[in-house]
Amino acid sequence: MFLPKAPPYDALAWAKMSFADRARLSCQAWAVQGYGSPLGAYIVYVLKIALYIAGWIYFCSFSPGLGTWGTISWWFVPVAFQKAIVWSLLFEVLGLGCGSGPLTGRYFPPVGGFLYFLRPKTTKMPLFEGAPIIGGRTRGILEIVAYASVLVYSVLCLIHPAPGFEQFLPIIISLVIAGILDKTVFLAARAEHYWVTIVVFAFAQNWIAGAMIVQLSIWLFAGFSKLNSHFPSVVCVMASNSPFTPFAWFRKAMYKNYPEDLRPSSTAIAKANMGIVLEMGTPIVLFTAIMTGSQTVLYLGLGMMVFLHSYITSNFPMGVPIEWNFLVVYSGFFLFGANPTITPFQLDSAPVAAFLFVFSLALPIIGNIRPDWVSFLLAMRYYAGNWAVSVWMFKEDSYKKLEKLTKTSGWLYDQLDMFYERKVSVGLVSKVMAFRLMHLHGKAFQKIVPKAVKNFEKYEWVEGELVAGMVVGWNFGEGHLHSEQLLRSVQAQCGFKDEELRCIFIEGQPLGKSTINYRIHDAEKGLIEDGKIEVADLKELQPWPTK
Repeated sequence: MFLPKAPPYDALAWAKMSFADRARLSCQAWAVQGYGSPLGAYIVYVLKIALYIAGWIYFCSFSPGLGTWGTISWWFVPVAFQKAIVWSLLFEVLGLGCGSGPLTGRYFPPVGGFLYFLRPKTTKMPLFEGAPIIGGRTRGILEIVAYASVLVYSVLCLIHPAPGFEQFLPIIISLVIAGILDKTVFLAARAEHYWVTIVVFAFAQNWIAGAMIVQLSIWLFAGFSKLNSHFPSVVCVMASNSPFTPFAWFRKAMYKNYPEDLRPSSTAIAKANMGIVLEMGTPIVLFTAIMTGSQTVLYLGLGMMVFLHSYITSNFPMGVPIEWNFLVVYSGFFLFGANPTITPFQLDSAPVAAFLFVFSLALPIIGNIRPDWVSFLLAMRYYAGNWAVSVWMFKEDSYKKLEKLTKTSGWLYDQLDMFYERKVSVGLVSKVMAFRLMHLHGKAFQKIVPKAVKNFEKYEWVEGELVAGMVVGWNFGEGHLHSEQLLRSVQAQCGFKDEELRCIFIEGQPLGKSTINYRIHDAEKGLIEDGKIEVADLKELQPWPTK
């Protein structure tokens, strides 16, 4: 129950192999085992969901008639929905939601978030790097006060019987300030959803219409972003990792010819296409329902929504946005099921409409066209498989220089050694490499790694997500949090020598372009090489070098 699945190879011997052999063995293992997390890891997330729901009910109890455990009718009272949004923002910005727990490489402590954001001298990611006062590399009293203000104002809003403009505005302002000082905080709050919706609460009288626009946009652009060559690989990786796909034959069916050919099979491609249709179809059907007043169409749309998010949740995707999926389902029932006579066109505020045009339309479009400009979260490109990613390669024991950083989380193996013997830890972490390589963009690493390092056997491959989680306290697929800006900050504090730390940064594929861009950096020397790789060429490759 508490031991991970052992990979079908000797983990300690694997760690000394060539890049090609490590990649092949770990990918073949992932295909039938996934990450291999023990059952106890999933229990952690079930308990966390219970905490999330209980917290919402508790804060709703401050409003008369809400918060009773025996009935659900009060769930569809407007103030209950408002508190669900504010509580979700607080839960996430504390670090308790996305990016927490063992499925995101957090073992002890299982969260980052507030353990970093309230601690002086921890590394931060300022929006204006190098600017006086606000652009420093590490956290000071200003950043701590700004973050603490978000927490305090959120709690004050939640305990208010009927929160309104006076309670929402301080949250809005304090999160913007905290985000300028450290954009990690803004992203960790899932601002593209919760903060935007709180702005609607504050400035629109008919805020339900505005909240509908936010929710419809999230579904629509999440589906739109998957219209690419990358998403079938995401389906393969998720299906192999799901605890609800216990049969090896089903996992193998996701691939053309396991174990020799791990490109997506026709089954995986069909599942990917059905997922896109469902994700884009849900907002279209629900919009049609409220515009036509058809109860039948409304029930169809709500059913599609439940099926979509139940499937996502059942896969326990890496990053584990379980609370977000619960909130989205609740939002669908409240906004569209309980308020079918309201339409998005009834939004009664021109400034709010302009605000939503920027955050719920323009930014997602720009983020698809120029993914290097916009966070994949703000662009709503969730699990599209087309992200900015990185790999940090530490030579021999050079990783020990990270101890110069002020941080709460230790080196991943040091965390795992508290629970397992080193062989078990290495076996588990070995499949993190597979997670990256089995995505379509991950195949580019086999072309880039030989350019980045000589004697790969001397290097420790570390997923950039794990570096961000350890150094800045939060990670959820946002590759720009572990790209050049973080490397500059780490180098300034740690002082790596030439070849001790090499990083590969890959950017998402822009809409309408056929290539992805990559950069190779040495921590001391800077940029070594940049270039482009044709995505069509990657589709023909296995996740490991074959030549």
